[in-house]
Amino acid sequence: MNKEFFIALDLLEKEKGIPKEYMLEKIEAALLSAFKKEFGASTLMRVAIDPAKEDIKVYLQKEVVEEVTNPQCQISLEDAKAISKRNTVGKMVETEVKTKNFRRLSAAAAKSVIIQGIREGERKVMRDAYESKREEIITATVSKIDPENGNVVLETDTGRAVLLKSEQIPGETFYVDQKIKVFVMEVNKENRGPLVTLSRIHPGLVRRMFELEVPEIQEGIVMVKGVAREAGSRTKIAVWSRDEDVDAVGACIGNHGMRIGAIVEELDGEKIDIVKYSETPEEYVASALAPADVKSVTFTAERACRVIVDGDQLSLAIGREGQNARLAARLTGMKIDIKSE
Repeated sequence: MNKEFFIALDLLEKEKGIPKEYMLEKIEAALLSAFKKEFGASTLMRVAIDPAKEDIKVYLQKEVVEEVTNPQCQISLEDAKAISKRNTVGKMVETEVKTKNFRRLSAAAAKSVIIQGIREGERKVMRDAYESKREEIITATVSKIDPENGNVVLETDTGRAVLLKSEQIPGETFYVDQKIKVFVMEVNKENRGPLVTLSRIHPGLVRRMFELEVPEIQEGIVMVKGVAREAGSRTKIAVWSRDEDVDAVGACIGNHGMRIGAIVEELDGEKIDIVKYSETPEEYVASALAPADVKSVTFTAERACRVIVDGDQLSLAIGREGQNARLAARLTGMKIDIKSE
């Protein structure tokens, strides 16, 4: 039986990635739980697990004393001497207990601990896998759509996860077996609650998509310096080139707009403004307000500036419901006051 048991542990490690050492700890805890139920909470025990010999043994322990006050964990010197003449006061006398003799209730308790250990082990394996992908993009397949709350169940390489309605791009719809890209925001290290938080609205999704789509970013020639996003509507992304001969904005757009086009399609038509980053704050603010033409930028405080545009450019600079100015301010980290000349 022990041999079959260790074979099962090997299969768990191979198929589910749960380390054998982890499961042996859980088994020891399970046997301890069963033992306490069988013989009493104050009983002393020792579990001896030998993976090399594929053997598990449980021993009842009793301390040798002159006068027994607790029979559950003590044995008289006279009785101990009857077992072995070498026993003296203070020593521990051990008697092997056959686990097959455990009552049904005790065995059920042990089984429950082992099953819980397997579940925790599976969760830990999945958590570690997601942790390695935190703040990265993963491709997932839509498995189920909850008609009541709009949450989407996804199948990933690691297992199942849920894309909450609040983390979906406003207005987008899904269908079963659809492949989508999601951003791994957080990984829950506790044993309660969702294992992972996925998002389609996080600015990091756009950043990572450009990194995947643009070779110059992968090679470190072009750098993404900032992203400001209102998911489903518009994103501004600031890029900068280390090489004067490489146009950062052009590299992100691609020939005939193929690179940015692929990203816009994945984001369900979201508009994307690619902004040229500058270490000169005035130039950066002017660039961030594109597509409006800026006449001048004057700083009125450390992180605040006044922008002057022609009258016909004012509404373009501010944008619909102030969106263009709002995204530019978020991208540059500046407070921007826009005025017409």
